Amino acid sequence: MIVAYGIANLLQSVAAARTTVHHTFDPGLLLRLAGHRTYLVGLLCQVVGFVLAFLARRDLPLFLVQASVAAGLGVTALLGVLLLKWRLPAAEVVLLVLLFGGITALVLAARPAPSRQLGTAGTVALLVALLGIAVLGFFAVRLHGAPGSVALGSLAGLAFSAAAVAARPLASAPTAEAFLGNPLLYLLIAHSVVGQLLLGLAMQRGSTTAAVAAMDAAGAVPAAIIGLLLLNDKIWPGREWLAAVGFLVTLAAVIGLTRYAEPQHHHAVAGERKRTLVGATRAG
Repeated sequence: MIVAYGIANLLQSVAAARTTVHHTFDPGLLLRLAGHRTYLVGLLCQVVGFVLAFLARRDLPLFLVQASVAAGLGVTALLGVLLLKWRLPAAEVVLLVLLFGGITALVLAARPAPSRQLGTAGTVALLVALLGIAVLGFFAVRLHGAPGSVALGSLAGLAFSAAAVAARPLASAPTAEAFLGNPLLYLLIAHSVVGQLLLGLAMQRGSTTAAVAAMDAAGAVPAAIIGLLLLNDKIWPGREWLAAVGFLVTLAAVIGLTRYAEPQHHHAVAGERKRTLVGATRAG
């Protein structure tokens, strides 16, 4: 799951950087991105990660699963080093070690347990959240630069967080009929599509750092809180401190890695564009 999300992060951010910037909340961006083979491969990796995360949410608490999804950025950084020749300064090695330590702490603290059902009130709340995120996205898309990346990335994180909340009880559906007939399935799909659109818009605003950091923070924290309060997420007795430290360390390491990955990612994309222009000039 972590590897799949790490590959998806890298490929989708490269594709978004190559696509014309959109200034409206237009689903057509997803169609434009789908025209890039890089984006489609990244999307396939994200779907694989999504399915694995969905299966994990059946018994594992959201604070562990969401932190693991965010930790995919560590894989993104390693792939950047191996494939795109990014540098790996000592500070980033420390962040990767902290990331591994944070996830290990969460694994040790998490106590598997089936989810509690949300009920009608919870389903309605997810629907209201979907409408609210879409309305806010309509206005946030007018922002440019880092503020736009932060606003749209945060909204994308909230959408993915809501999708995770819907997935936790949905994964416990006893039959295929109950699964397909559950309104949570369609809310899960809707939140995921809106989140994907917002993430694409955020990555176009020129700051992958701001977009991913905002998305990870907004996506992990609300889901973890709701899971513990409403969905029967469990921590082994006496390990509450370990869960808190592990969650905070993981989130801090992920945000730190985004600051490392962005400049090198943009440099790689710019270099690729320059080579394309030189090739086109020579061909002309």
